[in-house]
This record gives sequence, structure tokens and C-alpha cells, in this order.
Amino acid sequence: MKKTILLAAMATSIAATPALAQSAPGGLHVGALAGYEGIDVEAEDGSATANADSAVYGINAGYDIALGGAFVGVEGEISTSGGTTEFPSTFAGARDGLETDAQYYIGARAGFALTPGVTAYGKVGYTSLDTRAFTQAGSLAELEENAGGIRYGGGVQIGLPGPLEARVEYRRSEYDDLASADFGKTTTDQVVVGLGVRF
Repeated sequence: MKKTILLAAMATSIAATPALAQSAPGGLHVGALAGYEGIDVEAEDGSATANADSAVYGINAGYDIALGGAFVGVEGEISTSGGTTEFPSTFAGARDGLETDAQYYIGARAGFALTPGVTAYGKVGYTSLDTRAFTQAGSLAELEENAGGIRYGGGVQIGLPGPLEARVEYRRSEYDDLASADFGKTTTDQVVVGLGVRF
């Protein structure tokens, strides 16, 4: 968690740097990403919390409109992770743990060129998360549910030879309560790297 907070602070400080007279990229882009995810789950009554670390990977696509040294755009993403949180044995809730699966995101992003080929950006949008609530003893049927929420973050995009580009990005997602399980606030923090093609 400390690492993700540090990366978020770095991304924020970069985004606050005055834009130089450089050109920002535009057009259609598609790519793949992979990285780290930390998930935190809180019991509905606030009596217990649980967390887990896992890998996350997925694909994304979007379209940017270049505005000189800045850009605005839209982006969508499908990803998946294998994080499984388990509450301590002292928690008396109906469900012992929560497993995350597919994640979906669509939102807006905007940024500006820092130097030729290097662009800083921020993003915000809607996200949803497929989950599975379970008990270790199997005394209750598993509950599969989708939770919606908001994702925000930022990163740095780097132009590579030809149409290739790379990115490093931090993002945080905050999901609504899961209505049919004993879980309240669910959040994920992710640090990912990506490789894409711009058309």
C-alpha cells in the first residue's frame, strides 16, 4: 500500500509540472497491460477487514484528440486478477472471504506532453468488478455478484520506435457495497505497465 501511495504522489507531482511546447499524441490506440493489484475488503458492519495481493493483466483501447501540447480522450479496459481475501476467524459474518475476477472500465483521460515522446495524464471513469463470496466450510452457496464503482488515477506514457508506446500507471477503484453478501467497502489499488500500438 505504501508503494502505491508513493507512486500516486509521484504521478500527481508530474501532472503538476508546467507543460512545455511539445506535441501530445492523438488517434486510436490499443494495448495490453500487466502489474500488481492490492485489494481491501471491509465487513458491512465495519468490524473486520481483509486484504490480498495478486497480479492483474488485461487489454485496453481508446481514442485521443490532440490539442497541441495537450490531449483529451476516452478509454475502455477489460482485465482480470486472482485476489482472494479471507476475514479472520474471529469475524462472525455469513461469508468468510471474497474472490475477485473480471474488471471492466470505461472513462475519460486527459494529459499533456512533458518532453518529446513523454506524456503525463490523469483518468477517471466507471468500473465494475465480478466477485465470488464464499465460505471455507461450504455451508452456504457461493454468491457471484457484480459491483460498480469509480476508478481514478494517472500515469506516464512514453513513445517508442514506430507506432509503439509504453505506459506506467497507478489507479484506484472504489466499489459499492455488495448487496447479497456481508461486505461493505471494497477497493483495489493497482500499479501496471502497458505496451500498446497507436494508429
